[in-house]
Amino acid sequence: MAPKETLSAEDWIKAAFRALSIGGLQAIRAEAIARDLKVSKGSFYWHFKDVPALKAEMLKHWAERGTRDIIDEIEATGEAPAERLRRLAMAATDKRSSAYGGAAVEGAIREWARHDSTAKAALKSVDGRRIAYLGKLFEECGLPSDRSRTSAHILYGGLIGLTTLAIEKRGDLQSDMLSLLRLLLG
Repeated sequence: MAPKETLSAEDWIKAAFRALSIGGLQAIRAEAIARDLKVSKGSFYWHFKDVPALKAEMLKHWAERGTRDIIDEIEATGEAPAERLRRLAMAATDKRSSAYGGAAVEGAIREWARHDSTAKAALKSVDGRRIAYLGKLFEECGLPSDRSRTSAHILYGGLIGLTTLAIEKRGDLQSDMLSLLRLLLG
């Protein structure tokens, strides 16, 4: 973490995601997050008008970092579609989410979306973009479009379910995702 006097908006967003992943939506409070970061609430208000503004930035950040940036990174490799799918499975299960609360954060966002229309719209958009990208890659692997769509849904649904199992220490998320991908490419 950056020194207290140089906390960035991203530091607050990461801390808010950690709070969300541990305590749910009610844990996203300026005072509690400031306490976690060991700073005053004034630092929060330097970056955000209020907690709803923080929540809006969290959703935007998640869509950009957890979707757009990863897709851009995978596409920049120029590799064959099957290798891009493998890289995507690796990226979806690596440690890059650790600073945001780890594997639990995606489930926490899904729970948030059950109770908040803005989060629900963001989730729908992100899910749509991710599934469309998976479908495109499966199609580029030579699967017919209907099978590509189905494979995209299965792989994405598998990620959601396998993440839950991994959080409960009942599976190896990355290994299980790569096995599922191999089955789908079969």
